[in-house]
Amino acid sequence: MADSTPEDRDEASTPDDTATADAASSGDEPTSATTARSADATAEDSAPADDGSNADSDAEPDADSDDDDDDDDFESHHSPALIATAVALPVVLIVAVLVAAFIALRAPVEREPLALGPVPAPAADGPACQALLPALPAELGDYTKATLVEPSPPATRAWQLPDGGDPITLRCGLDRPLEFNRASPLTVIDGVKWFQVRDEVGKTGTWFAVDRETYIALTVPDGSGTSAVQNVSDTITANLPAREPTPGEL
Repeated sequence: MADSTPEDRDEASTPDDTATADAASSGDEPTSATTARSADATAEDSAPADDGSNADSDAEPDADSDDDDDDDDFESHHSPALIATAVALPVVLIVAVLVAAFIALRAPVEREPLALGPVPAPAADGPACQALLPALPAELGDYTKATLVEPSPPATRAWQLPDGGDPITLRCGLDRPLEFNRASPLTVIDGVKWFQVRDEVGKTGTWFAVDRETYIALTVPDGSGTSAVQNVSDTITANLPAREPTPGEL
Protein backbone atom coordinates (compact mmCIF):
# COMPACT_ATOMS: atom_id res chain seq x y z
CA MET A 1 0.00 0.00 0.00
CA ALA A 2 1.30 3.41 -0.91
CA ASP A 3 1.69 5.94 1.90
CA SER A 4 -0.54 9.06 1.63
CA THR A 5 1.06 12.39 1.67
CA PRO A 6 -0.10 15.38 3.67
CA GLU A 7 -1.50 16.82 0.57
CA ASP A 8 -3.59 13.68 0.06
CA ARG A 9 -5.00 13.95 3.62
CA ASP A 10 -5.98 17.54 3.02
CA GLU A 11 -7.73 16.62 -0.14
CA ALA A 12 -9.52 13.77 1.61
CA SER A 13 -11.29 16.25 3.99
CA THR A 14 -14.84 16.78 2.69
CA PRO A 15 -16.81 20.04 2.67
CA ASP A 16 -19.24 18.56 5.22
CA ASP A 17 -16.47 17.93 7.69
CA THR A 18 -15.26 21.43 7.20
CA ALA A 19 -18.72 22.88 7.84
CA THR A 20 -19.07 20.81 10.99
CA ALA A 21 -15.77 22.02 12.30
CA ASP A 22 -16.65 25.60 11.50
CA ALA A 23 -19.92 25.27 13.30
CA ALA A 24 -18.24 23.85 16.37
CA SER A 25 -15.73 26.61 16.41
CA SER A 26 -18.34 29.35 15.92
CA GLY A 27 -20.43 28.22 18.97
CA ASP A 28 -23.72 27.16 17.26
CA GLU A 29 -24.35 24.45 19.88
CA PRO A 30 -24.23 26.86 22.89
CA THR A 31 -26.76 29.06 21.08
CA SER A 32 -29.20 26.17 20.80
CA ALA A 33 -28.78 25.38 24.50
CA THR A 34 -29.47 29.00 25.47
CA THR A 35 -32.62 28.96 23.38
CA ALA A 36 -33.82 25.84 25.19
CA ARG A 37 -33.21 27.37 28.61
CA SER A 38 -35.11 30.53 27.60
CA ALA A 39 -38.07 28.41 26.55
CA ASP A 40 -38.04 26.64 29.90
CA ALA A 41 -37.91 29.95 31.78
CA THR A 42 -40.81 31.29 29.74
CA ALA A 43 -42.84 28.21 30.58
CA GLU A 44 -42.08 28.63 34.28
CA ASP A 45 -43.08 32.32 34.20
CA SER A 46 -46.34 31.53 32.51
CA ALA A 47 -47.24 28.84 35.06
CA PRO A 48 -47.70 31.18 38.12
CA ALA A 49 -49.74 33.54 35.99
CA ASP A 50 -52.12 30.74 35.23
CA ASP A 51 -52.26 29.81 38.90
CA GLY A 52 -53.04 33.41 39.83
CA SER A 53 -55.78 33.58 37.25
CA ASN A 54 -57.26 30.39 38.63
CA ALA A 55 -57.03 31.79 42.15
CA ASP A 56 -58.82 34.95 41.07
CA SER A 57 -61.51 32.94 39.37
CA ASP A 58 -61.89 30.87 42.53
CA ALA A 59 -62.03 34.00 44.74
CA GLU A 60 -64.70 35.76 42.71
CA PRO A 61 -67.48 33.32 43.61
CA ASP A 62 -66.48 33.66 47.26
CA ALA A 63 -66.86 37.45 47.07
CA ASP A 64 -70.24 37.12 45.39
CA SER A 65 -71.27 34.65 48.06
CA ASP A 66 -70.26 37.12 50.79
CA ASP A 67 -72.30 39.88 49.12
CA ASP A 68 -75.32 37.60 48.97
CA ASP A 69 -74.88 36.76 52.64
CA ASP A 70 -74.67 40.47 53.50
CA ASP A 71 -77.87 41.15 51.55
CA ASP A 72 -79.60 38.31 53.36
CA ASP A 73 -78.40 39.64 56.71
CA PHE A 74 -79.64 43.15 55.86
CA GLU A 75 -83.03 41.89 54.83
CA SER A 76 -83.35 39.66 57.87
CA HIS A 77 -82.29 42.40 60.30
CA HIS A 78 -84.21 45.23 58.61
CA SER A 79 -87.62 43.76 57.97
CA PRO A 80 -90.53 46.14 57.18
CA ALA A 81 -91.93 45.68 60.67
CA LEU A 82 -88.61 46.64 62.25
CA ILE A 83 -88.28 49.72 60.06
CA ALA A 84 -91.85 50.76 60.84
CA THR A 85 -91.16 50.39 64.55
CA ALA A 86 -87.98 52.45 64.30
CA VAL A 87 -89.89 55.23 62.53
CA ALA A 88 -92.90 55.15 64.86
CA LEU A 89 -90.99 55.07 68.14
CA PRO A 90 -89.76 58.71 68.07
CA VAL A 91 -93.27 59.85 67.14
CA VAL A 92 -94.75 57.95 70.07
CA LEU A 93 -92.19 59.48 72.43
CA ILE A 94 -92.97 63.00 71.21
CA VAL A 95 -96.71 62.44 71.61
CA ALA A 96 -96.16 61.06 75.12
CA VAL A 97 -94.14 64.14 76.10
CA LEU A 98 -96.82 66.48 74.72
CA VAL A 99 -99.60 64.62 76.52
CA ALA A 100 -97.66 64.70 79.80
CA ALA A 101 -97.07 68.44 79.41
CA PHE A 102 -100.76 69.02 78.66
CA ILE A 103 -101.83 67.03 81.72
CA ALA A 104 -99.34 68.92 83.88
CA LEU A 105 -100.74 72.25 82.66
CA ARG A 106 -104.32 71.13 83.29
CA ALA A 107 -103.63 69.70 86.72
CA PRO A 108 -104.96 71.92 89.50
CA VAL A 109 -102.41 73.89 91.47
CA GLU A 110 -102.39 73.28 95.20
CA ARG A 111 -103.68 76.53 96.66
CA GLU A 112 -103.08 77.82 100.13
CA PRO A 113 -106.16 78.29 102.34
CA LEU A 114 -107.58 81.78 102.01
CA ALA A 115 -107.73 84.11 105.01
CA LEU A 116 -110.71 86.50 105.21
CA GLY A 117 -111.21 89.17 107.84
CA PRO A 118 -114.45 89.42 109.82
CA VAL A 119 -117.16 92.01 109.10
CA PRO A 120 -120.39 92.69 111.02
CA ALA A 121 -122.97 90.10 109.96
CA PRO A 122 -125.81 90.04 112.52
CA ALA A 123 -128.04 87.80 110.38
CA ALA A 124 -125.32 85.31 109.37
CA ASP A 125 -127.01 82.53 111.35
CA GLY A 126 -130.49 83.42 110.08
CA PRO A 127 -132.69 81.22 107.89
CA ALA A 128 -131.92 83.19 104.72
CA CYS A 129 -128.17 82.50 104.89
CA GLN A 130 -128.74 78.89 105.96
CA ALA A 131 -130.85 78.39 102.83
CA LEU A 132 -128.50 80.23 100.49
CA LEU A 133 -125.02 78.99 101.37
CA PRO A 134 -125.51 75.25 100.64
CA ALA A 135 -127.07 76.13 97.27
CA LEU A 136 -124.15 78.23 96.01
CA PRO A 137 -122.28 76.73 93.02
CA ALA A 138 -118.79 75.28 93.42
CA GLU A 139 -117.64 77.17 90.30
CA LEU A 140 -118.19 80.72 89.14
CA GLY A 141 -116.83 80.79 85.61
CA ASP A 142 -113.11 79.99 85.86
CA TYR A 143 -113.16 80.45 89.64
CA THR A 144 -113.48 77.40 91.89
CA LYS A 145 -114.44 77.11 95.54
CA ALA A 146 -111.58 78.01 97.87
CA THR A 147 -110.72 76.66 101.31
CA LEU A 148 -110.82 79.26 104.08
CA VAL A 149 -108.46 79.56 107.01
CA GLU A 150 -110.25 78.56 110.19
CA PRO A 151 -111.84 80.06 112.09
CA SER A 152 -113.49 81.71 109.09
CA PRO A 153 -116.14 84.45 109.24
CA PRO A 154 -119.69 83.06 109.46
CA ALA A 155 -121.84 82.77 106.33
CA THR A 156 -118.86 83.41 104.04
CA ARG A 157 -117.76 81.71 100.80
CA ALA A 158 -114.85 82.33 98.42
CA TRP A 159 -113.72 81.25 94.95
CA GLN A 160 -110.31 81.53 93.30
CA LEU A 161 -108.66 80.87 89.96
CA PRO A 162 -106.71 77.58 89.70
CA ASP A 163 -103.41 79.40 90.22
CA GLY A 164 -104.71 81.57 93.05
CA GLY A 165 -104.89 85.35 92.87
CA ASP A 166 -107.59 87.74 94.07
CA PRO A 167 -110.70 85.84 95.14
CA ILE A 168 -114.42 86.29 94.63
CA THR A 169 -116.07 86.46 98.06
CA LEU A 170 -119.67 86.25 99.24
CA ARG A 171 -120.90 87.34 102.65
CA CYS A 172 -124.43 86.79 103.85
CA GLY A 173 -126.40 88.39 106.75
CA LEU A 174 -124.85 91.87 106.55
CA ASP A 175 -126.23 95.20 107.71
CA ARG A 176 -127.53 97.68 105.18
CA PRO A 177 -124.61 99.40 103.38
CA LEU A 178 -124.07 102.99 104.50
CA GLU A 179 -123.86 104.16 100.87
CA PHE A 180 -127.27 102.70 99.99
CA ASN A 181 -129.91 105.44 100.01
CA ARG A 182 -132.95 106.54 98.07
CA ALA A 183 -130.82 108.10 95.35
CA SER A 184 -128.65 105.04 94.79
CA PRO A 185 -128.90 103.49 91.32
CA LEU A 186 -129.86 99.82 91.19
CA THR A 187 -129.02 97.15 88.63
CA VAL A 188 -131.40 94.24 88.08
CA ILE A 189 -129.67 90.96 87.15
CA ASP A 190 -131.75 87.79 86.75
CA GLY A 191 -134.49 89.11 89.03
CA VAL A 192 -132.19 90.42 91.77
CA LYS A 193 -131.75 94.15 92.53
CA TRP A 194 -128.10 95.01 93.11
CA PHE A 195 -126.41 98.12 94.44
CA GLN A 196 -122.72 98.40 93.49
CA VAL A 197 -119.89 100.02 95.42
CA ARG A 198 -116.52 100.48 93.74
CA ASP A 199 -113.16 100.13 95.48
CA GLU A 200 -110.71 101.97 93.25
CA VAL A 201 -107.77 101.19 95.49
CA GLY A 202 -108.33 97.45 95.60
CA LYS A 203 -109.58 97.33 91.99
CA THR A 204 -112.70 95.46 93.04
CA GLY A 205 -116.43 95.96 92.95
CA THR A 206 -118.86 94.87 95.65
CA TRP A 207 -122.42 94.10 94.65
CA PHE A 208 -125.11 94.21 97.38
CA ALA A 209 -128.37 92.33 96.91
CA VAL A 210 -130.88 94.75 98.48
CA ASP A 211 -134.26 93.13 97.80
CA ARG A 212 -134.09 90.00 100.03
CA GLU A 213 -134.67 89.22 103.70
CA THR A 214 -131.02 90.01 104.45
CA TYR A 215 -128.23 91.84 102.67
CA ILE A 216 -125.79 89.78 100.64
CA ALA A 217 -122.45 91.15 99.43
CA LEU A 218 -120.57 89.71 96.44
CA THR A 219 -117.06 91.14 95.89
CA VAL A 220 -115.43 90.49 92.51
CA PRO A 221 -111.98 91.58 91.23
CA ASP A 222 -111.77 93.69 88.09
CA GLY A 223 -111.54 91.62 84.93
CA SER A 224 -113.37 88.60 86.35
CA GLY A 225 -116.38 89.11 84.09
CA THR A 226 -120.09 89.03 84.89
CA SER A 227 -120.63 85.27 85.25
CA ALA A 228 -120.17 85.42 89.03
CA VAL A 229 -122.93 87.99 89.52
CA GLN A 230 -125.22 86.13 87.12
CA ASN A 231 -124.72 82.71 88.73
CA VAL A 232 -125.19 84.05 92.26
CA SER A 233 -128.28 85.96 91.11
CA ASP A 234 -129.79 82.72 89.81
CA THR A 235 -129.09 81.01 93.14
CA ILE A 236 -130.61 83.86 95.15
CA THR A 237 -133.73 83.93 92.98
CA ALA A 238 -134.17 80.18 93.34
CA ASN A 239 -133.77 80.09 97.14
CA LEU A 240 -134.78 83.44 98.64
CA PRO A 241 -138.05 85.29 98.07
CA ALA A 242 -137.86 88.88 96.85
CA ARG A 243 -139.10 91.93 98.75
CA GLU A 244 -139.04 95.68 98.26
CA PRO A 245 -135.70 97.37 99.03
CA THR A 246 -135.45 99.61 102.11
CA PRO A 247 -132.77 102.22 101.33
CA GLY A 248 -131.49 104.70 103.84
CA GLU A 249 -132.34 108.36 103.96
CA LEU A 250 -130.44 110.91 101.92
